[in-house]
Amino acid sequence: MVEGTVTIAADFALIILTAVALGYLFRLSGQPTIVAYIFTGIVLGPVFLDVITEGQLVELMAELGLGFLLFLLGLKLRIDDIREILRPVINIAVWQTVLQTALAFAVAYALGFDLLQTTIIALATVFGATPIIVKVLADKDELTSLPGKIDVGVLILQDIYLVVLLAVLSAESFDDPSTIAVNIGTIFLLMAGIGAFSYLAARYFLPQLFRAVAGDREAFFIVGIAWAFLFIHGSMELNLSIEVGAFLAGLSLAQVQYTSELTERIRPLTDLFMVVFFSSIGLRISADDLFAFWQEAMIASAALMVGNFLIMFFLIDYENFTPETSFLGSLNMVQVSEFSLVVGALAVSQGFIGEPILGYLSLMAIVTMGLSTYLIKYNHQLYDLTESVWARFESDDKQDVELKTYADHAVVIGVDDVTEPTLSVLHEKLGDVVIVDRNPSISDRFADTPYDVIYGDFKHGELRKEAGIGRAAVVMSSSVQPEINELAIRESSEGAIVIAEADSVEQALDLYDEGAHYVTLPTVLAGLKIRTYLTQYIRDRPAFLRAVEDDVDRLRQSAGTTRSSGVDPRRFDRGGESDV
Repeated sequence: MVEGTVTIAADFALIILTAVALGYLFRLSGQPTIVAYIFTGIVLGPVFLDVITEGQLVELMAELGLGFLLFLLGLKLRIDDIREILRPVINIAVWQTVLQTALAFAVAYALGFDLLQTTIIALATVFGATPIIVKVLADKDELTSLPGKIDVGVLILQDIYLVVLLAVLSAESFDDPSTIAVNIGTIFLLMAGIGAFSYLAARYFLPQLFRAVAGDREAFFIVGIAWAFLFIHGSMELNLSIEVGAFLAGLSLAQVQYTSELTERIRPLTDLFMVVFFSSIGLRISADDLFAFWQEAMIASAALMVGNFLIMFFLIDYENFTPETSFLGSLNMVQVSEFSLVVGALAVSQGFIGEPILGYLSLMAIVTMGLSTYLIKYNHQLYDLTESVWARFESDDKQDVELKTYADHAVVIGVDDVTEPTLSVLHEKLGDVVIVDRNPSISDRFADTPYDVIYGDFKHGELRKEAGIGRAAVVMSSSVQPEINELAIRESSEGAIVIAEADSVEQALDLYDEGAHYVTLPTVLAGLKIRTYLTQYIRDRPAFLRAVEDDVDRLRQSAGTTRSSGVDPRRFDRGGESDV
């Protein structure tokens, strides 16, 4: 028992250490870490070192990893993000699914796979790589651009299709259409039910629940995880996979304002499970299985990347978007995603296909995800090089939808007595004011104001992207944490005005050196103000009284009151001249 426990611990340690090392190397080359995780299993498994086998615990952790991956995808399904372009996105997503499935089917069948293998391959290779696309576009600050919104909308609908497909593959056999029909019917009924439940929960229950625990990091995290396992349990009770329940749990949470912060809180746990999941795929493939169809995988990768691009381009173009939007939105979506491995692994466990087909899917995913990362990274340069080719699709009927995006706005990090009086001025001059605050009461306090509130810790990169700090005209921080203010300064645009707060003179000078335009020191500046007033009181008492009256007037205006509170000069007369 002890020896087995030690072996399991050593296996996990080796998986994690190898994944960290490969992940670092892959990031240096601009490659996604998911590919590094797959390579972790390939390196440690039968293909190369053969030092780890897929045991029961690894298998359980891998299944949980897939569940948390689907939970994370559900958390990103916010219809409000694509509401402005919902109709064209639905049209694009539906036809993209049909046409790319047909293309994948034709390619696989032409390469000599049998009908069942071809069907699984076609179903598995239709998805875009959501984590990779979202990550690279977020790093480029293009996630809220029109091409980015189109891609995210298509990915959202693909994720729903993925959940349905997982339900289909959970059937014991394709020869049992009644079981498949029951599974599909159940998932649609469950999703309809969860849609109504999530609406009610997001409106009446979840905000109060998360508001109550938001101040406690541990409780906030535990409630989010407990919500996921509640749905997982319900899904298993209905004889559905844990992935379905996890996805629907994330879907219900996606509609509340705490989603961004919850996503960041659970990300480390999700990353751990995902390492094990994608490593487990590599662990189960032998060298013979991985390279059994390597030539076919290379041919299919090239055919699908070109074909997927052309399909997406013409679908986006058909919705009368400009050629540049069509090109960028299509180039981002050319890869065979990690979900092909999810579908392939499930199909292997159900006995629909063998390990060589999973190896074929793995090679396609590795090749296309690796190449597409560079295509997304340099998408604008590639468009500039080929613009003459796409110019022929230009016409007066084609124009891009004007999306609401944050630009030349104000970002206020934390609301306190220093920053709150500035909000109305910022709104008057700049329009959009985005407040980032981890105090849940702030959201309620400013619910009926023109200011947008994002709940969460400014240290989280996704929140900074959501606030559009790189496009803001004014960034104002009420935090005295040096790391937060330094992030605000570094990630602001060159033309932005950055106002920060410090609690010491040394810290203020450091922030000025970093590039802050103004640093407030409430305690130090208050002391200097009092010194000035005392000097004025000694030398020119009437001027001092006028200065105090001006301050009282400003306080009255800030409080919104007309209450009289004039300064009585007699309060400073105490039987003669001051001895100060």
